[in-house]
Amino acid sequence: MRKNVSQDNTAPPALIDIGANLTHDSFTADRDEVLARARAAGVVQQLVTGASIAGSAAAIALARAHEDELFATAGVHPHHAAQLDEQSFGHLAALAAAPQVVAVGECGLDYFRDYSPRDVQRRAFARQLELAATLRKPVFLHQRDAHSDFTAILREHRDALRGGVAHCFTAGVDELACYLDMDLAIGMTGWICDERRGQHLVPLMALIPAGKLMLETDAPYLLPRDLAPKPATRRNEPMYLPHVAAAVARARGESVAALAAHTTQAVRQLFGLPFA
Repeated sequence: MRKNVSQDNTAPPALIDIGANLTHDSFTADRDEVLARARAAGVVQQLVTGASIAGSAAAIALARAHEDELFATAGVHPHHAAQLDEQSFGHLAALAAAPQVVAVGECGLDYFRDYSPRDVQRRAFARQLELAATLRKPVFLHQRDAHSDFTAILREHRDALRGGVAHCFTAGVDELACYLDMDLAIGMTGWICDERRGQHLVPLMALIPAGKLMLETDAPYLLPRDLAPKPATRRNEPMYLPHVAAAVARARGESVAALAAHTTQAVRQLFGLPFA
């Protein structure tokens, strides 16, 4: 008797990971395998995060080696803001102009760790927003425990910016409304899969319009807590982006295929990515 063709043979929906720290040391030994697993899971393109001068240069080199699959951001994370002197800013400006770079950042404010003085963070953030406006590239934004100062600085520059995404959104409804009011995209990670601290995000998902929602793993960080079976290590990988997508789709009351379609379209529109 002829068997029915299994639906498991169909290709997974195409997804784009907008935040993968693929230059992290934890990927050094098996980066090619990590990329292969991501492709097999349906992750067709990724943005490699640049969070320092050296990290941005490494992200560009990786993107150059994987044309049309990997793309880079170039920026200085608020943790490293104290390192952004005049010479370093010149280096950053040159890096950010590279064709592989689709956004300036990761930049913003982080008052949770305070690894750099807050006034230094604010100056570094403003300078990177100015750079993004000059280059006509969107911004890849970081904010933690600094919403008031973050939004005040961003509003000063918003009209000159091409757009941006609030990377790794973990805040509440008021912050979400503020970011959407500034016409920012919202990046969702596996934080929504955390039963301890991410459940407040579930009802917010329906408030994000299609076209303003994007997906990311923030690998190797933020491994979804509800993966089953649990991986042998705590390292997150882009291959787990479909797990994040499933959680977000459930919260929005839509299919993963529908979610994949509008999130990939939003990413390609904001960052100018080609079709893979």
